[in-house]
Amino acid sequence: MTAPTTTAAGERPQPAHYTSPLPAPRPHLGHALASEWTKLTSVRSTMWTLGSLVLLVVGVGGLVVLQTASRDYEQMPYVAPALFGLLVGQLSVMVLGVLTMTSEYGTGLIRTTFTAAPDRYRVLTAKYLVFGITAFLTTAGSVSLVALTASILRDGPGSGVHTGSEWGSGLLGSFYVTLLGVLALAVGALVRHSAGAIAVMLGLVTLPPVIGAVLSIWEALAPLGRALLQYNAPVALMQLFGLPTGGTDPSSGSPLGVPDTLGHVALILVVTGAAVAGSYVVVGRRDV
Repeated sequence: MTAPTTTAAGERPQPAHYTSPLPAPRPHLGHALASEWTKLTSVRSTMWTLGSLVLLVVGVGGLVVLQTASRDYEQMPYVAPALFGLLVGQLSVMVLGVLTMTSEYGTGLIRTTFTAAPDRYRVLTAKYLVFGITAFLTTAGSVSLVALTASILRDGPGSGVHTGSEWGSGLLGSFYVTLLGVLALAVGALVRHSAGAIAVMLGLVTLPPVIGAVLSIWEALAPLGRALLQYNAPVALMQLFGLPTGGTDPSSGSPLGVPDTLGHVALILVVTGAAVAGSYVVVGRRDV
């Protein structure tokens, strides 16, 4: 550091300019991504949640494959067995999404994070990207492993014709589950409490079919009940993975129409997008 500059009598000396010998690059999104990746991979919750997801999808899916025969796949895609474990495994993705945000609020680490990186929007973007990519790759890999096992063991006489679109359906289903996890992360940013955010996500996934069946009993609320029975996460996953979703309206006993896959994907995109936008507004304005 250079010596202070001299000034005329009666004037305060001005401090000399200091130049650090160490490189000081301008912070960018890459630094935030590296930080969030380190956080995600250094805590036990990631191993337990993603490990349970893989165990459920691959384990339950493998058991389903062993219990089926080649003729069962004449009208069923090879990715379908993965659904049975994913219906429960999706809860692991949502729990990890919540903990990715709320664990820092619980331990107070969020103050250190925002002190080291004052640009909160960049930090939140890095969290969404790191979690989303990790969750999608883990889910898609597990589903693909089950589908590959089914295609090898059950590709016999009577299994029918199978095209590459089945694999696309599996990837789309994995993307749907990933969006549920991103929604959970956004809810965690809004609620800032692990138990509360997990309870909200469990209610969003498990309660619509139950509430829909109850509301369908009353004629005045039957349209709302039918909508809840048609648009919910279990029905969406069943349709994305190629399983039949036909049901009956409890109020009339007539067949219940189910929207196409694009309707389910559009709905989850709208809901998740709104929650993510809200998380940016709240995190940017609220004190920690």
